[in-house]
Amino acid sequence: MYNFDVERPSTIADAVKALGREEAQPMSGGQTLIPTLKARLAAPSVLVSLGGIDEMKGVCLDDAGRLCIGGATTHATVAAEAAAHYPALASLAARIGDPAVRNRGTIGGSLANNDPSACYPAGALGSGATIVTNTREIAADDYFQGMFDTALEEGEIVTEVKFPIPTAAHYEKILQPASRFPLVAAFVARTADGVRVAITGASNNGVFRWSEAEAALGANFAADALAGMSLDDTDMISDLHGTGAYRAHLCAVMTKRAVAAIA
Repeated sequence: MYNFDVERPSTIADAVKALGREEAQPMSGGQTLIPTLKARLAAPSVLVSLGGIDEMKGVCLDDAGRLCIGGATTHATVAAEAAAHYPALASLAARIGDPAVRNRGTIGGSLANNDPSACYPAGALGSGATIVTNTREIAADDYFQGMFDTALEEGEIVTEVKFPIPTAAHYEKILQPASRFPLVAAFVARTADGVRVAITGASNNGVFRWSEAEAALGANFAADALAGMSLDDTDMISDLHGTGAYRAHLCAVMTKRAVAAIA
């Protein structure tokens, strides 16, 4: 590690002001950032901790019936407090990492980092969520822009995430035991407007929607509707845990299992 300053603002306004300092970087739960600093892959001169901002914490329903989760809300809190309203999202949160990660990591930090194998991006994209920042609201379809890349601009932080609650949903993943990230996972949501299928852990371009599966399931919501369907493995992640072709195969398997669980 190396020397750096730490700012601990108590309001969103103070956080934005602190991020205006030269080489300042926000830190939410720090589950990705701290290992990155230890490996000297990043060297900010100022860390702005968002963990003390109470207005960015909590789970509630808004007037439109959406589940609203503060950006600084931990995975463990989502798992506990979202269960009554959105069981599929609560289940996703309850299976992230281990207890230490769930009690430190936050939904805002996960979405801001946009790891290609993270769970929350699939939940947000599969739900058609809206990511709220200190300056605007961004639809999930526009927010995720590639591996570790989002629509966030300099000094912009995720303050809240709004989830429309679907008719039914399920998150199915195959766990990579060493990292506890999903090797491949599928979030399937059935809504009044159709079906959304979001895949994480598979693509070099990060989380994505499987539009062909959505169309097939929109016509016939059954696992059999996906029979014979497959994804191109050209841009799939290939590493010691699995080839691109294997991950492409798992996309269909996880999606079928999620559909079967709902149906």
